Amino acid sequence: MAWAERTVVRDGVQLSCRDHGGTGTPVVLLHGLAGHAGEWDSVARRLSPAHRVVTVDQRGHGASERRPGDVSRAAYVADVVAVLDQLDLQRPVLVGQSLGGHTAMLTAAAHPGLVRALVLVEAGPGGPDPELPARIGGWLGSWPVPFATREEAVGFLGGGPVGEGWAAGLEERADGWWPRFDRDVMVDSLAENARCDTWGRWAEISCPTLAVLGQSGFIPPQDADRMLKDRPETLAVSIPGTGHDVHLERPEVLYRLLSDFLDALPAGAPED
Repeated sequence: MAWAERTVVRDGVQLSCRDHGGTGTPVVLLHGLAGHAGEWDSVARRLSPAHRVVTVDQRGHGASERRPGDVSRAAYVADVVAVLDQLDLQRPVLVGQSLGGHTAMLTAAAHPGLVRALVLVEAGPGGPDPELPARIGGWLGSWPVPFATREEAVGFLGGGPVGEGWAAGLEERADGWWPRFDRDVMVDSLAENARCDTWGRWAEISCPTLAVLGQSGFIPPQDADRMLKDRPETLAVSIPGTGHDVHLERPEVLYRLLSDFLDALPAGAPED
C-alpha cells in the first residue's frame, strides 16, 4: 500500500483519509457524490512525493461515517477544514471533482486564508436544480445490487478505467458486491443544490483557480462561459475525449495539468 490511513474526527463523525506522503505544497483531493478516496490513487501517486498529497473519503462515503446526521454543504466544508487542521496541511491546494469540487469551491470562498489555490474538475457553481435529487436517486436506484461479481460491476459502471474506478469503491459481502454508501444519504446530500444558487460564492473566491472540463462532461457550456465571465482570471482547460470522470479517464493528462498549475503558483498567497 502506497498510502497510510489517517482518521479525522469532527463532531463525532469519523473521516477516513489516505495520506500519500510527500513534501512541498499540500494537495487535498475530494471525490464526487457516491465516490471514494481511491478514485484519486493514480493522480495521487504521480503528485507525490513532490507534493504532500491527501485524499478524503467524505462523510457518507467509503470508510468514513456512513450515516452522518448532517449532510449539509456546511458540514462537508467544515470537514475539509478539520482535515486541514488535524493533519497539519498548511494552505493546501484543494482539488475536487463533481460534488467534491463544489465542496472545495465553497471552502475556498468561506475560508480564503486556508486555501492557496483551487482546482475544479468537472465542477462549478450553479443555480437551483429541483430535479437533481430525483435524477441522481433514480440513477443510484438502477444499480442492480448486489453485483454478483466485481467484473459485472465494472461493466455496469461504465467499463474500462471508469468502471474500474467506481468498482474499486465497492465492498464484497457474502452475497456479492455492494456500494459503500446509502442511497438516501446521497440524495439528501444534494438537497441544497436542488434549491440554492451558489454563483455568489464563486465570485467571492480570490485564490488562483484552474477549471478542468471534460469534452462531453456535465458542466453546461453556458455555465463554463459564466464562470470565466465572473472570474476572468480563471484558467480553464477542456480535455478532449473525456466525460465527467476526467480523473479516471485520463489521469496522466490531469496530473500534468495539476503539476504545471502547481509549479506556476506564486510563492506566497494573500491571507484573510
